[in-house]
Amino acid sequence: MSTLSELLAQHTQCSGAAVAHLQRIVAEWQLLADLAFADLLMWAPLDAAEAPAEFLCVAHVRPTTGPTVHPEDVVGSRADDIEFPQLRQALRHGGILRDDQPRWLLGVPVRHEVVPVRLGERRIAVLGREANLAVPRVPSPLEIAYLGIATDLCQMLADGTFPDAGTTPDRHGGPRAGDGLLRLDAAGSVIYASPNALSAYHRMGHAADLRGEQLAPLTRELISDPFDAAEVAQRIRAAIQGSPSTRIEADAAGATMLFRALPLRPRGASVGALVLVRDVTELRSRDRALLSKDATIREIHHRVKNNLQTVAALLRLQSRRTANIEARQALQESVRRVDSIAMVHETLSISLDERVDIDDVVDKVLSMVAEVSGEESRVVVRREGAMGVLAAELAMPLVMVLTELVQNALEHAFDQGQGGEVVLRAERSAGSLEVIVSDDGRGLPVDFSPAQAERLGLQIVRTLVGSELRGSLELQRRQPHGTMAVLRLPLTARR
Repeated sequence: MSTLSELLAQHTQCSGAAVAHLQRIVAEWQLLADLAFADLLMWAPLDAAEAPAEFLCVAHVRPTTGPTVHPEDVVGSRADDIEFPQLRQALRHGGILRDDQPRWLLGVPVRHEVVPVRLGERRIAVLGREANLAVPRVPSPLEIAYLGIATDLCQMLADGTFPDAGTTPDRHGGPRAGDGLLRLDAAGSVIYASPNALSAYHRMGHAADLRGEQLAPLTRELISDPFDAAEVAQRIRAAIQGSPSTRIEADAAGATMLFRALPLRPRGASVGALVLVRDVTELRSRDRALLSKDATIREIHHRVKNNLQTVAALLRLQSRRTANIEARQALQESVRRVDSIAMVHETLSISLDERVDIDDVVDKVLSMVAEVSGEESRVVVRREGAMGVLAAELAMPLVMVLTELVQNALEHAFDQGQGGEVVLRAERSAGSLEVIVSDDGRGLPVDFSPAQAERLGLQIVRTLVGSELRGSLELQRRQPHGTMAVLRLPLTARR
């Protein structure tokens, strides 16, 4: 089954910002599905019109708190305007639509609701909320609280305020609805605490009921470390004021707890906050056994970086002792290549998941290349756009390719002492990355052929682009003068 980003890249015209927003929603929506006791389906329009006639299901999640509506996966299916006119209506008008009467699906009564997904001033997709009504439910306090919070979050989804763009999705198992849930009012008092939340606070040392308690100061008193206590209390207060937060871990009375606080602001009005709490005491004891392995991997990257820097220093020393100009230049180019690889290993030595922020590494490489080009150079090197975070298997060859292309422009596009500009421009979509390295120099020779170029740098670039990146590279003449190197590579899963 294709991933969300692959489906969006293949079938829709979603921008990079829209894809990122939908990925943030999918990272959060297990919580929403559990609170709503419903399946959630993400429907993306198949054209850019304001009222598209057809939608594609690009993601689907089932609730862990109730029966599913769809035993079979719905991802990849299509819905037209005749069968589901609510999808187009929600996208066009921006309101949440609910069916007056349940529909029957495979002999099961289903309650349907559609929620427009808003990003800025645009509505980019529709969230389908489908609840299985075959099992009758008693309206318990827990169900009432869950459904009330789900309603607020769905309205925030339609408002474009959930999930918050400034919050990084939690990839490492944050608190869930079933772990422990507390709803606070606008003043910070607990108006509902689930049984698991009560158990978590009992283990932290609070034996009494939580209803009516001011949660922030109460939690601060229970947590052992004063800095962690202040941070948890501050995040709870910040959520009441409208600022979301990622999870935070703290110890209390020998137990280890995860906390997360989310604001509830439907239609922009503060109605309180949602606080999730999870007892992870046993998990942490197992995690400690893995820490030594992770530390070993990062230490390996650190040592490889140190060894590469030693090799670069030796090559640099040898170049200074070499009288032959061509040999000295070759050694200096080798130093630059080794340094660029060392920078990636340095980033991996502090990474927790073998992923690299390419923009940060490329900025360092561009600075290094500009310095190596000579103090007399008047050429400005700069970057536009963002490449984002990539896996280490892509990061290493990509950094080397970009280093070679920028260095090639600096060496061959400009005369000695000539001013100019080399721009690295990146544009990332759901399934691909395009990087253009352009200069305003003299341009390509009339008889230039990339396939027959004998320069080592271009040979390295062609090899890495074809074998490691599985992409394409084009060298073009830029108007009115200069050269453009257009690099395109897929970001889809590699098999």
